[in-house]
Amino acid sequence: MTEIFTSLAGNDINLVTGLIYLVIATVLSLVGGAIGGILLAGEELGNQFAAMIGGLFGPAGVIPAIVLGLILLNFCPKF
Repeated sequence: MTEIFTSLAGNDINLVTGLIYLVIATVLSLVGGAIGGILLAGEELGNQFAAMIGGLFGPAGVIPAIVLGLILLNFCPKF
């Protein structure tokens, strides 16, 4: 377990740390999308429905960007 934390804190990006970063980014984008949905369309659609739709559309832009970023960081480690 300490090896995983050391890999996360360091510059080592492997399959396990990449998946952990992807899960963390997905969860944060779900929360951010839900909050954004409530702020933008809470009155028109209702807060719960707007949060659900925002939570579904939040990760749509984040997951491809995180995967591309992790691939770039893996092949270009000097950045």
